[in-house]
Amino acid sequence: MKKIAPILFSLMLFLMLPLNTFASNLDDIKAIIESDYVGDIDGDLQSATTIEDVIEMLDPYSAYFTAQEYAAFTNSVDLKSVGIGVVLEKHDKGILIVDVIENGSAHKSDIVPGDIITKVGNRSTVDMTIEEAQSLILGEENTKVVLTILKTTGTTVEKLITRQSFTLPNVTTDLLYGNVGYISLNSFSMDGAKLVANAYNNLKKQGATSFILDLQYNGGGYVSTAEELIGMFPNALNAYRLRLSTGMYVTPAIKQTTQFPANTRVLVNRFSASASEMTAAALLDQKSAILYGETTYGKGTMQGFYELSDGSYLKLTIGEFIGPKGTYVKGVGVTPNIVTTTEPLYQAHYDSIKSKLTNYKQLKSLKNVPTTKMFNITFNKEISETISEDSIELIELGGDSIEFSYKVNGNQVMITPKEPLTPGAEYMLLTHPSIKDTKGKTLKTGIYLHITVKSEE
Repeated sequence: MKKIAPILFSLMLFLMLPLNTFASNLDDIKAIIESDYVGDIDGDLQSATTIEDVIEMLDPYSAYFTAQEYAAFTNSVDLKSVGIGVVLEKHDKGILIVDVIENGSAHKSDIVPGDIITKVGNRSTVDMTIEEAQSLILGEENTKVVLTILKTTGTTVEKLITRQSFTLPNVTTDLLYGNVGYISLNSFSMDGAKLVANAYNNLKKQGATSFILDLQYNGGGYVSTAEELIGMFPNALNAYRLRLSTGMYVTPAIKQTTQFPANTRVLVNRFSASASEMTAAALLDQKSAILYGETTYGKGTMQGFYELSDGSYLKLTIGEFIGPKGTYVKGVGVTPNIVTTTEPLYQAHYDSIKSKLTNYKQLKSLKNVPTTKMFNITFNKEISETISEDSIELIELGGDSIEFSYKVNGNQVMITPKEPLTPGAEYMLLTHPSIKDTKGKTLKTGIYLHITVKSEE
């Protein structure tokens, strides 16, 4: 399982402040900024003659929202949108649909994952970016969009689809090989920590004994959700240190009844921002989890909302956060314990499996093998020609074991996968000590190794 980047990526970390109402004239907005803003002001605030002039002097995370824009922003945190309900990736033939939301209008129009959007209206999508396609597909509720679809069957159809509101799933789960529970959180929505706790408990009922939490591409959300999520990890007593205009404060995590194991692995990448970075810094500083992936985005600031008398809102940077024990975030990001150059789920899953193996020996990794690779295992004794089904396993990392055939020749076993390996994917070959030699004795130790498959050119 590889996490798909959401259609929209944003940088969000904000407090829902008490909705004190301020007059919407320029002088009062300036007063709010002078009182609470944390950051540099590029210009003479008092000489500004419009709200737009004021906002241009502030950092890129401060903004002025109309009531409608504010509603759209908060909807984006909860992954609510108006469109056709699809997740997209770029494809050489246009825009590939990689997922279809069950409650969206695309699902009702018999569009399925694997279909390719070749035109939006009369415009070809061949040279179109995801963002360009998205701007044409999204729109006002109950309006229509015409899509030309190349179906997975090879036929081309034209669909007239009505845009409707839909909600992307915020949490997705899977039970990976080795009873490893995988949980992906896409946004720190108001109910984000509750959704993660439910996912954890459901996976545990299915047999999960260790966990991977994926925060890749997660652009943030509510501070309170980060405080709750951090409170699900052992020894994570504090959530962050925060510099406000009034001084520096330590904020405790909100302890939860659901607790992740101490060896939980958390995935981050360069698009993990704001609340994701707050969580990563807290877990890193307090040694409450093992971080994998890339250095995070490096936002490191917190925003608050101020409701104005006409229903509009001022979004203002009111603080800068660092890890509870000093990990700096702004401008540099959080560097994980284990930096990976490929999909971090592969290494995290490999390490999760490896941590449960006793009496096993790790062999040298095989790198950039072809998709048609056959594996030859050499033992120091002749092996019985009959091997039990579970004595050798070929595991697709981020997934489950795959089928293969084998042939024994003396002290060698040839492993041939029944299907080609996935380009760019990673695998684990695991030989258990239950294998017997020709005299019926089991091996003293098992062996395992890491395999990477050559990517497509």
